[in-house]
Amino acid sequence: MEKRTLLAVILSVAVFYASSLYFTPEKKPVAPQPATRAVSAPVVTPQTTTGRANTAGVPTQTDANVQPDVTVETDLYTAVFASKGGALKNLTLKKYREQNTPAAHSVVLGDTADPAILTFATKATGFNLPEGTLFQADTNSLKLGGDEKKQIVFTYTSGQGFSVRKTYSFTGASYGIKLETQVANNATFPLVGTLQQVLSYPGQPKVKETRYDASGSYLYSDNSIKNDKLKDVASAAKTYDKNIQWAGFADKYFLAAILSENNSINSVELKKNAAGYLESTISSPQITVNPGQTATLNYRLYVGPKDIDILKAQGNSLEQSLDLGWFSVIAKPLLYTLKFFYRYVGNYGLAIIIITVILKALFFPLTHKSYKSMKDMQKIQPMMTALKEKYKNDRDAMNKAVMELYRDHKVNPLGGCLPMVIQIPVFFALYKALMFSIELRHAPFFLWITDLSGPDNLFGQLLGLPFVIGPLPLVMGATMFIQQKMTPSNMDPVQAKMMLALPVVFTFMFLNFPSGLVLYWLLNNILTIGQQMYINKLVND
Repeated sequence: MEKRTLLAVILSVAVFYASSLYFTPEKKPVAPQPATRAVSAPVVTPQTTTGRANTAGVPTQTDANVQPDVTVETDLYTAVFASKGGALKNLTLKKYREQNTPAAHSVVLGDTADPAILTFATKATGFNLPEGTLFQADTNSLKLGGDEKKQIVFTYTSGQGFSVRKTYSFTGASYGIKLETQVANNATFPLVGTLQQVLSYPGQPKVKETRYDASGSYLYSDNSIKNDKLKDVASAAKTYDKNIQWAGFADKYFLAAILSENNSINSVELKKNAAGYLESTISSPQITVNPGQTATLNYRLYVGPKDIDILKAQGNSLEQSLDLGWFSVIAKPLLYTLKFFYRYVGNYGLAIIIITVILKALFFPLTHKSYKSMKDMQKIQPMMTALKEKYKNDRDAMNKAVMELYRDHKVNPLGGCLPMVIQIPVFFALYKALMFSIELRHAPFFLWITDLSGPDNLFGQLLGLPFVIGPLPLVMGATMFIQQKMTPSNMDPVQAKMMLALPVVFTFMFLNFPSGLVLYWLLNNILTIGQQMYINKLVND
């Protein structure tokens, strides 16, 4: 839906500007480092190792082995870990709610009811550590805050003579979690294989909300972001194996990801699993563990909001998970600027107003030149009409006469268009920054506008209407109409009447747009009307 809406906006803006010649307005990827191993033994082929390991058999795991869930409470979240795979079962964010009401439930990442949805579950290939292996934790709960640091250790001891230990390290005031996975070999033969961390994500969320519009698998490989949905792997799995910095699942506002440390991620396989979910298997490089020795792999985990400052602090280009489209190189500085002004004014609506005024001031010379050029074109329009009539049977002579007319009156036919084209990337960059910014989610402005990420629905709520409608987009449409009437135009009367429908089209589209974006467009229209009045006065004088 969002893609269709954005396409409609792009096409409408293109038609509008082409017809009226008017427009309103990375931390570098972490360089791979040599992988460190706790063991440096001669490589044993996986086939030989697997054959010997299988002879030992796997101990039967019954319900008696299942340990109660382990709860970790920090300043920012409450996490629940399961013994199955030593995995994260769900994580409840304390600072974010599902709806913009005081009684709404906190945002839960993961699933509290579905045991098939686990995050960071551990298994292995090459030696017997199957999916669903039950680990034992060293505690039932943890509570910490501030800079306090604590750990949970999950351990699995195999009847084959090896053990696997998963150590989660937490900090009270951070969404980041460290994960150390260690394999100890107490057998008489080497172990050769790969450790894998498995993440599952529902292909179709049970509750359809706007934050799921952009949900799916995200990973950063070969210096670019990769995004896959369930339909992309429904018929065949996908594998990524080039310089993987992180991998995980995300929706519009939240992310669960595992980050590589010392090349601990070798490849990622995406597929549709038996439960119908999107499954990501993150594999380590091949490790060799000789008898009596250990091998350790380190990761960093992130489960939390897609706040650009928090993401960037995690490293590994995790901020790339905030995908702001083609013009992200412009959108991200705009988002940083938005947050900068918020720190001073304490209101994102006011921050949007400040940015709009600054952008309008920066582009004033270009718009001034554009409107002056359109005014000049409007003045010579009768002469152009006369030339076209005079040379209607001789196109070459007509073109020559028109060019001479431009030269004599010092008019550039493209002068009204080119300065505006420069502003198009800025508009779409700001569109993406406002549309996908978690900072605007449930952020109030004033009076009835209590969520800048949601549509203005004041009239819909007051009148009990089955559709969304509010004063902000209606006023925006009115200012767009006034502005269009003031804009110099060289169109014939039929085209001019058709263009009058554009404000109506935009008004209907903006009814469902985030209030923050409508606020930007409305204020931009008001400033443009004032600017046009000023330029018209200068030109007429």
